[in-house]
Amino acid sequence: MIMKRKIFISVNIKERDRKRLLRAVEIWHDLPVKWTKEQNFHLTIAFLGHISDDSLGEICEKVRDTVKDINVFDLEFSEILLSPNKEQPRLVWLVGKISEELRILQENIERSLGIFVANKKNFRPHITLGRIRKNKWESLKVAPEVFSKFSMLVPVESVEVMASDFSSGGPEYAVIESCPLQ
Repeated sequence: MIMKRKIFISVNIKERDRKRLLRAVEIWHDLPVKWTKEQNFHLTIAFLGHISDDSLGEICEKVRDTVKDINVFDLEFSEILLSPNKEQPRLVWLVGKISEELRILQENIERSLGIFVANKKNFRPHITLGRIRKNKWESLKVAPEVFSKFSMLVPVESVEVMASDFSSGGPEYAVIESCPLQ
């Protein structure tokens, strides 16, 4: 039997920053939101979908070869907010400033994997902090305000090829390979 797993490419967040994020969202813990587990905070660069295990070696090699000559850079995050908007929220995000370095990294990875579709000039880096529980959210008498300034600098020193495995406690993310930048 061929095993298939959900695979994605991400920038993972350092433990101290994950703890800061967890503390920042504590003020909204009573809201109908399924909060992301601390160890699952990450920035997705590319989602590959269900991939068979026998293709993972080639994917890791392509990503490793693509990023080895890209210089380390920082991403600047600035605020926690509802996405796509506060009128019809689906997610709670930490969002950052548009980054030319991230755009180039993302497009180069997508090209090397043969999944490049379009230029992402206006892509704002974001980290999903939680998912709105739609029915419970809509039943609230007053729509809650979820917004906070939150400054965080994330060094992009590597990208990770990740697998998303599901357990009874929700998704568990595992690093398949860490690919360092220059």
